[in-house]
Amino acid sequence: MHLTQSLHKALRERPEATAVVCGPQRATFSQFTERVSRLGAVLRGLGMGPGDRVGMMSLNSMAYVEYLFGTWWGGGAINPVNFRWSAKEVAYSLDDCDTRILLVDKFFAPQIAAIRPLSKSLEVVVYTGEGPAPEGMLSYEDLMAAATPMEDAFPGGDDLAAVMYTGGTTGMPKGVMLSHTNLCINALSAVAAVPRQGEAVGLVAAPFFHVGGCGLSLQMMQRLIPQVVVPMFDEVAILQAIQAEKVTETFLVPTMIKRLIEHPRFKEFDLSSFHLMLYGAAPIDAVLLGQAMDALPGANFCQAYGMTELAPTISVLLPDDHRPGPDQAKRLRSAGRPVPIAEVRIVDNDGRDLPPGQVGEITARGPMVMKGYWNKPAETAKALRDGWMFTGDGGYMDKEGYLYVVDRLKDMIVTGGENVYSAEVENAIAQLPEVSMCAVIGVPDDHWGERVHAVIVPRPGTTLEEARVIAHCRDLIAGYKCPRSVEFRTELPLSPAGKLQKFILREPFWAGRERRVN
Repeated sequence: MHLTQSLHKALRERPEATAVVCGPQRATFSQFTERVSRLGAVLRGLGMGPGDRVGMMSLNSMAYVEYLFGTWWGGGAINPVNFRWSAKEVAYSLDDCDTRILLVDKFFAPQIAAIRPLSKSLEVVVYTGEGPAPEGMLSYEDLMAAATPMEDAFPGGDDLAAVMYTGGTTGMPKGVMLSHTNLCINALSAVAAVPRQGEAVGLVAAPFFHVGGCGLSLQMMQRLIPQVVVPMFDEVAILQAIQAEKVTETFLVPTMIKRLIEHPRFKEFDLSSFHLMLYGAAPIDAVLLGQAMDALPGANFCQAYGMTELAPTISVLLPDDHRPGPDQAKRLRSAGRPVPIAEVRIVDNDGRDLPPGQVGEITARGPMVMKGYWNKPAETAKALRDGWMFTGDGGYMDKEGYLYVVDRLKDMIVTGGENVYSAEVENAIAQLPEVSMCAVIGVPDDHWGERVHAVIVPRPGTTLEEARVIAHCRDLIAGYKCPRSVEFRTELPLSPAGKLQKFILREPFWAGRERRVN
């Protein structure tokens, strides 16, 4: 399987149908594929070889969709850069997987001056914005105009398609290696698992640097339906797009859903075309879900559970499971049942299967499981054992095969749909000279699901304020990773062996809740 096969199918079956819409820009499948073939040639001309990584740092755009498929058409692999990262984090991700070529839009072009001195790999920067390219960058449109379209290089199967970075338990991001088969099969499985009705128009609001945004675009291409791309999450822009383009479905994280339905202009728009709300990346509160279902009475709701390492989906809670009934309250707390391609087991600390209802680690096996972490064999070996991906999530399966996620075995926080590893934040805080010890935990938050909370023991004779801690972190790590609250103590709870006992720190915040994820 190869990720460009949907374009060849579209050229045979629906060449003049709409493929991508982004604001005033529109492209049919034939127009889109022609530009993809030009971009493949451009990247090859800039030195991209088979499997070489090409980065993009940009808001969602027409050029971003071209970048995804143009890189694959030319035989390369994508490295979509999280634009919320600091310059240091961006440079690390480029150097870690040897990304020589980076595409950048007008919003993030000014950051290149800070990134270039930090990166040893970055050689070519291509400017995708309008007008002349800034000094030291090449113009995307000039390169495209001068290029001769190339034939599809047809990479596929186990060939590397993407290196997508996620947080690291050791404090440094990990590059998740996904193959063409991983992404193709998972997108097809997600399409097959979720029932749809009639003609469809999709909307992509999740950022393309997330596997959720990228994967949603792939699903729409495979179905040969129009995809409406919005640059970033903006409530009014999304509502306007649904009304104007007759959008039928999208994917949002719970925080986005909350902001959308609570927007003061929500009821001004005609949303009658909208039939399917996919959600995931973080658990949803039952109250919020009820409010969303009331606000969008014509829409079915469907939850997807997974992670970047699983390309990303392994289970879905279908629309029928959201309907009123004796088991509704229980079902809505679950992550649904495994998709057809995924084997899911709950195991104990020794890897032995646990019976229904007993909590253990969620593991998964199938063609969607990543190839491994780029250049991190030890972490790969820890996560992948005998073909099974050990997710680090604690959960159980009931007798009907529904999966319930109840805790995180790995030290990770999900805030607003973004994964934050405590070690990344702790490493940043520890660089303050006034800090003796620190611990970072996730605590419940009504808006973000969870928020990053830091507990710090200052060195004797020093003083430290919350504002300084947060400002210091913002210089080193992405804003969403920075603490939203800071607590100062004289000591941290330690075991007799001297190991930090974070569960004691978490307990007051999570007491009385059914699960330790929010």
